[in-house]
Amino acid sequence: MTQIEIPPRAEGSQRLHGYLARPAGDGPWPGVVLVHEVWGLDGEMRKHADRLARSGYLTLAPDLYSQGGARWCLAATLAAMSSGKGKAFADIEAARTWLAASDDCTGRVGAIGFCMGGGFVLLTVHTMAAVSANYGMLPRKPDEAMAGACPVLASYGARDRMLRGAPGKLSDALERAGVVHDVEVYPNAGHSFLNEEESGPRWLRPLLRASHSGPEPESAALEWRRIEAFFAEHLGADGTP
Repeated sequence: MTQIEIPPRAEGSQRLHGYLARPAGDGPWPGVVLVHEVWGLDGEMRKHADRLARSGYLTLAPDLYSQGGARWCLAATLAAMSSGKGKAFADIEAARTWLAASDDCTGRVGAIGFCMGGGFVLLTVHTMAAVSANYGMLPRKPDEAMAGACPVLASYGARDRMLRGAPGKLSDALERAGVVHDVEVYPNAGHSFLNEEESGPRWLRPLLRASHSGPEPESAALEWRRIEAFFAEHLGADGTP
């Protein structure tokens, strides 16, 4: 597992940092671009990348805050997700291109996202082989966004008030588009339930806890099994942790 620099997609662009998690043994392996949650490429996101690597995926997590951290990059990154264009999408595409061109990758690349990252991967469904969106915000126009999409796996927590109604809308849009999909709602989970520990600024954690945001191990175990089976089917690894 190592920090790397990802070559920019356009001449003159600034360098992009990322975290690369490699499976044990010899490749090539399918690739997964991991898009981090709103708090950034922290320890929880690295643990998710490591877990995917143990399941047989060459996993690259680009740091969307490479040019100054969350303090300076958060607003522009969220604006990009809202508009569907901007530097964050170029960074995600740079990570996908890097993986696809790597000798250690089979060339088949999917994406997984958490929180903010879940919203981003729902907007990359036309460039990836498969995506897993976890408690991600829906695109503004779900029917347009999901038309012609790759297979989509999505998870939400029933106690997540921020995204109430999102699972049904996403599932309906995917159904109308004829896209292979699996959308699950976990009754005991809230936002960020796949994390093993609380994340975000310490001063904010009591509020996050009160809103049912944070780890929910039982739901997380079930969801990780779904993610592993889904990527095994659509990307080609055996899905064994």
